Amino acid sequence: MSDILMVRLYLADGRDDIRKLMKWLETAQMRGFTVFRGVASLGRDGRVHKASLLDLSSELPMVIEFFDTPERVAELMPTLKTMIKPDHIVSWPAQTGF
Repeated sequence: MSDILMVRLYLADGRDDIRKLMKWLETAQMRGFTVFRGVASLGRDGRVHKASLLDLSSELPMVIEFFDTPERVAELMPTLKTMIKPDHIVSWPAQTGF
């Protein structure tokens, strides 16, 4: 078993530079990351942003989830906090290799 730290980043398509963030994660050689596109979210402004068949909003929710050792994540966190709002970063301990 291996201890890891899972990190989830909450973003908005069209407002956050998701491609730049993905490239940074790739360059940082994280153990893995996945990008999820949401169909709806409640924004800080109190409005629901959602997709419809006729109108695909440019502010749809995006989530990037990645993991690595706690030490490696700690090394990268200062840079990550300059790229997105710190209150949009959530992390929790987990284990791999069951």
